[in-house]
Order: sequence, then structure tokens, then C-alpha cells
Amino acid sequence: MASVYSVSQVNSYIKNMFAQDFALSRITVRGEVSNCKYHTSGHIYFTLKDGTGTLAAVMFAGQRKGLSFQLQEGQQVVVTGSIDIYERDGKYQLYARKIEQEGRGDLYQRFIKLRDELEEMGMFAQEYKQPIPRYAKAVGVVTASTGAAIRDIMNITNRRNPYVQLILYPALVQGNGAVASIAAGIRTLDKMGLDVLIVGRGGGSIEDLWAFNEEIVARAIFDCITPVISAVGHETDVTIADYVADLRAPTPSAAAELAVFDYRQFEAARLSYQALFNQAMERKIETARSRAEQYRLRLKLHDPQRNLREQRQHLADMEENLKRAMEQRLTGARHRLALLGGQLHGASPLSKISNGYGFVTDAEGKRLSSISQAVPGEKISLRISDGRIRAQVIETIPYQKTLDFRKESSD
Repeated sequence: MASVYSVSQVNSYIKNMFAQDFALSRITVRGEVSNCKYHTSGHIYFTLKDGTGTLAAVMFAGQRKGLSFQLQEGQQVVVTGSIDIYERDGKYQLYARKIEQEGRGDLYQRFIKLRDELEEMGMFAQEYKQPIPRYAKAVGVVTASTGAAIRDIMNITNRRNPYVQLILYPALVQGNGAVASIAAGIRTLDKMGLDVLIVGRGGGSIEDLWAFNEEIVARAIFDCITPVISAVGHETDVTIADYVADLRAPTPSAAAELAVFDYRQFEAARLSYQALFNQAMERKIETARSRAEQYRLRLKLHDPQRNLREQRQHLADMEENLKRAMEQRLTGARHRLALLGGQLHGASPLSKISNGYGFVTDAEGKRLSSISQAVPGEKISLRISDGRIRAQVIETIPYQKTLDFRKESSD
């Protein structure tokens, strides 16, 4: 019975054969770079191709010193390294130690030529770029109906905003008929009045993405009235569609994030703005209340009833002061009147009469102050303290000397 080997044994045997082959341990290969990927670890994975075949290749991060330029799709390069088998997968590949650029591939040359022609026509000009609507409600997608691109777009859209409507045009994105299918999808969705279009596909080699480098697709995007986001391949992949589109997204997932606003963030922002608005309104209301209270206090200070009460109190105080002043004036007047009355009483003839003196008047009641006023035979009146005496003048005797007065007084 023939021997039975395990898969690992077979792969190990083949690996030893590769290791023993001197030609494969140091080999130089010429080819066009395709499907180039820079890994986050620093390794570079790519494919070398010519007209009839392909060869997988890798340059590890430790060998990057042997690369003096940025490895890109379509470059014609000469790679020096060794060919060995990767036991786990049972696949052989070229492990590059040195890469030199020899020229550019035909596809890359066509890409550069068309890019320059369209740029000269002004199809990449910034003034033709349309803004992407911030709050899109209906988003059109031109891509394959099966594949990672549409799944990523659907997942991102459902996560960010489940209320957004996605309308898919299932286009061919690779191979024969892809160019016409993509252009037809763009024109069809453009007539539906959507908010924004996403045109793209997942990653691949330059050949896989070539449909998005054709002038027909570029003109369909340029003529599109609806804003277009291009999302072709991975972040390092650049196509003519990216230059013409209104906005380039590095991946289909990123395109969905750019086209569909995050409803949760929108709702959180709305609630935040509402809270700020309520706070502002509360501050306004509080300020208005404070101002109204100040006006109320001012109005209270100028209340007619209050002013009337104050005026009444003021009048009452003035009346009291007036009464007090009048009492003081009356008291002073009474005092002065008493003094004057006393003085008048002291000078009163009646007072003199009460002290033994008399008051003499003629028949008409005129006071007689001189004997010249009395004529013998006339009637006179004498007022004394307890009455009046009517008499008649018998004789008038003038006083000649003081001595005679005193003598007469003694008589």
C-alpha cells in the first residue's frame, strides 16, 4: 500500500524543495504592480502581473529600506527576492528584499492620460462641486447588489439613522458591461430627486476598479444634478470617479457616514439646544420678573393713595404745627397784653381815682386839664372811685408858686 502523507508534510516537503533551489533563493522578477495594500504592521502586500500571469508578493516591514518610493497600482517594477511557500496556506509567493521602479503599466498610463484630459476640461474644478446635504432623507446607491460595499452601507445607515431611505441600483461594477451599467444607474437615480448618491464598490486590483476610470462614468457623475459621493475601493485606491465626484470617501462605509447624519447625535444635539433654550427662557423670565418687581415697587412709591396719605399726614403735621405756633403766638400776645394791661391800668385815671384822685370833665364829658377851661357858673362832673359828682364852678384860682400850691394843698 502506498504511503499516506498529511497536508503539513506535503507543504513542508515542497518548502524544502523551494529552499534547495538556488535560482528561487535569489531571483529578480519584472512585472506590473496590482492590488497593492499597505498593512498597519508595515508590511506591503501586492501582486506582480504581466500579460499572461500573476505572482503574489510581499515585502516585510524590516525590508522596507529596500524601497525608495511609494509603491502604487500600475507601476512597472523589478523585484529582487526569494520565492518560498507559506506552509499554512500551501501557497508560494515572492518575498521581496528590493524593489526598483522601471516604468508604469499600460492601465496606469491610460489613467494618467484620461485624468489630465478631464482636468484640462475643468471637470475636476472646485466651482462645480455641490455641497452634500447635511440631513439627507433619501440616499441612492449605485453598486453591486451583492458584496461587502452594499452590506457596509446598509449597516452604517441603519446604525446612524434607520429613518433614511436607501434606494439601490444593482449595477455591474466589474467586467464587461460595468461601465454602461454604472452610468445608467447614476442617470436613473438622478431623475428620482434623491438627496445624495453614493457610487462605488469594494476594494480590488486596478483592473477590478477600472470601470470607475472610464470617461463615460466620469461624465455621468459630472452631469448629475444630485450631489455624488464616490466610494471606490480602499483608502489608498484613487479613481477618475473620485476626482469628478462632489465628495470622495475612502471606503463605502465612510461614504455612508458622510451621507447619513447620525440621528442619535442629532437628537442629543436637539435636546442640548432645547435645554439651552429653556435655560435662556428661564433667565429671560426671571429677568422680566425682577424688572416687573422693580417697577411694582417704583409704582408703589408713586401710588396716588400713598402720596395722598403722605400729603394728608403732612397737612395734619402742618395743622398741628400751625396750632402750636398760634398757641405760642396767643400765649405771647396774652402775656404782652397782660403787661400792657398792667401798664394801662397803672396809667388809668380810674386807678388814680381809686387812690384818692378824681377825674373832672365839663358838661359835655370833655376832660378839664386847666382852670382856663372852666368858666364860673358852668356845670362840671367829678369822677371818683365810687361814683360821679355833678357840681358848678364858683371860682377858678390859679397856682402862682409851688409854695402856694403846697399851702393850698394843706388848706
